[in-house]
Amino acid sequence: MNPIINNANIMDLIKLQKLEDLCFDEDAWPFLDLVAVLTFPEVIRLKAVFGSRMIGFIAGDLRNKDNIAWIATLAVDPKFQNQGIGSALLHECEMKLSTTQIRLCLRPANNPALKLYSRAGYEVIDLWKGYYNNKGDAIVMEKRIT
Repeated sequence: MNPIINNANIMDLIKLQKLEDLCFDEDAWPFLDLVAVLTFPEVIRLKAVFGSRMIGFIAGDLRNKDNIAWIATLAVDPKFQNQGIGSALLHECEMKLSTTQIRLCLRPANNPALKLYSRAGYEVIDLWKGYYNNKGDAIVMEKRIT
């Protein structure tokens, strides 16, 4: 199976909302945040599509004043996980971000994501207490690009 990875836009809003709900449950982004990630300039937004179905999405946000980019979200439909789609989206997004530092956050219990990011060269740099809506902690990871 070879999904197509291309740019996402506001026309993908409903599909992205369904994907977020499917992948993140209580951590799914609210509707207005999804509108923002699909429309704000300077945000890299890519989708993985299989047929007419969005099976993956990533957003990268370059913070120019700090020269640090953040992976804001990475979601892959559970039915399509462990097939390299998350890695492919992450790699494509990293290539489009013009910076030497990329950071991201994830829940400590999200072992599949932790493994994915570690294999991609990210290292744990911090723990943010009470970051998530339910006051859950977040691991902060960083990758330095040379």
